[in-house]
Amino acid sequence: MSKHAKHHEHETKPEPHENADAVAATEPKADCGTAAGQAAAESPDTAQAGADAAQAARSPADEALAEMAAQLAVARDRELRLLAELDNARKRAEREIAEERRYANLPLMRDLLPVLDNVFRAIEAAEKSPGAESIVQGMRLVAEQLESVLRKHHCVRIEADGAAFDPHQHEAIAQIASNDTPAQHVAAVALQGFRLHDRVVRPSQVVVSSGPPSEAATATKPEAGATASQTAGQPPKSDSAADGES
Repeated sequence: MSKHAKHHEHETKPEPHENADAVAATEPKADCGTAAGQAAAESPDTAQAGADAAQAARSPADEALAEMAAQLAVARDRELRLLAELDNARKRAEREIAEERRYANLPLMRDLLPVLDNVFRAIEAAEKSPGAESIVQGMRLVAEQLESVLRKHHCVRIEADGAAFDPHQHEAIAQIASNDTPAQHVAAVALQGFRLHDRVVRPSQVVVSSGPPSEAATATKPEAGATASQTAGQPPKSDSAADGES
């Protein structure tokens, strides 16, 4: 074989690495997009399978711990509710006890007020008797001492004379026309009332003013009186006279 033929054979013989590249180029390439789509399509099932596997992997001890935690939360909520109810009950009981103490003397005050009324009535009767000045003075001291005891226990008079009529503190027993007292104001006090703190022990019995008399009422009263006097001075008419007039 000549040199020229050997040289040609050497040039046409392929190299090993060139053959490997050619084979790799001729092999079909994997579809990257298709693989990504399949992975995306299989992801929910895979996640569910993973959750099922995690659930299956939980030991009975973990389940018992979770149940105990839930029961503890329920018990804690019940405890807080009970504590709130107990606190409300305690505050309500304290208010009731304080109110009972505040008005504990109310029955006693109601029993003492008639005694004080009788003392004042005795003073009024003694003032009309001659030579009873010393007795009147002594009874006034007794009345003042009794009222001092009442004030010491927060039982005081209800101011009524000249005040506006208050149905919560006053009891109206009469109504009169008055030029000195405005309408719906107390013109006179018949029986003194008392209160313990802010609670009425006994309302004041009062006479309420209806205001000054109207001019019409003032004008008609003398006419009515005159008619009555005239009628009183005339003899009664007989039946025959009445028939004749008719």
